[in-house]
Amino acid sequence: MGHGGSTEGAGPPQRAERGLSEGPRRDGAREPRKRPDARASAGAAGSAERAGERERSAAGAPAQARGPAGRSGAGPAAERWRGRGPARVPWWPAWPGMPRDRAGRRRAVQVLMGLCVLALLPATWMFLTADGRLRTPGDVPRTEVAVVFGAGLWDGEPSPYLAHRLDTAALLYTTGRIKVVLVTGDNSRKDYDEPDAMRAYLARHGVPGRRVVTDYAGFDTWDSCIRARKVFGVRRAVLISQDFHIRRAVALCRAAGLTPYGVGVADVRDTTWYYGATRELFAAAKAAVDAAVRPDPRFLGPREKGIAEALARAG
Repeated sequence: MGHGGSTEGAGPPQRAERGLSEGPRRDGAREPRKRPDARASAGAAGSAERAGERERSAAGAPAQARGPAGRSGAGPAAERWRGRGPARVPWWPAWPGMPRDRAGRRRAVQVLMGLCVLALLPATWMFLTADGRLRTPGDVPRTEVAVVFGAGLWDGEPSPYLAHRLDTAALLYTTGRIKVVLVTGDNSRKDYDEPDAMRAYLARHGVPGRRVVTDYAGFDTWDSCIRARKVFGVRRAVLISQDFHIRRAVALCRAAGLTPYGVGVADVRDTTWYYGATRELFAAAKAAVDAAVRPDPRFLGPREKGIAEALARAG
């Protein structure tokens, strides 16, 4: 046989590629077919396994998340928050630094409640201390001295609130409830003199000047109370102020060593009244500190005999 001889009777030709196998063709012959890729098969198996795990996790949900009838106890709000990190309450503020877990929220609420209690303690002390010491002009016990606290001047004259306090003092004097009036106010500047303006107003309303004693260093309520006791020697007095301020005045004068009775002056509840009432909530904290520490007034000064002399003249 030469090179151009027949191939009949020879064996099937060798396949050059290992990855090919014979498959059916349209003309009856076999055609090469690729084997499945091992990596693609592994990926498909992994996807199927993960899907199975999700199904098993959903089927085995915690019992506490289901109701008595086997239905989920979580509402639409819980569904919205599911899968978004730590459990949150929709109304809880999402400010920076705010705790987001349940334990942190509980601690934050406890701290807030504690601060509220601490803020209300001074006002509670003030109300309890003054309880039972408040009177009206008609039933206040007869007392030798009345103390009128300053409340500002308008163009050198007592403000409407201060004028109402002085009117009450004049009423107590004319009805024989008191004998002497101690007016205490601010005279820190030459052009501002509360005590003398108060004395002049009382003189115009039936209280003789010799029955009025002036305290020029009553810069605040505590200073007025402690000076009434240490400088003027007052031991028992009727305190006159607006109804929103009278409790603090009674509490501080009791801490200063006086036996006080408070007469609250009722006024129209205008903007000034609401401002004063709101201010008292914050002033209660300072009053509690003054009552506990009992500091000396801004200006103590020497002992004065004005009250004793006025009472001697009154007989």
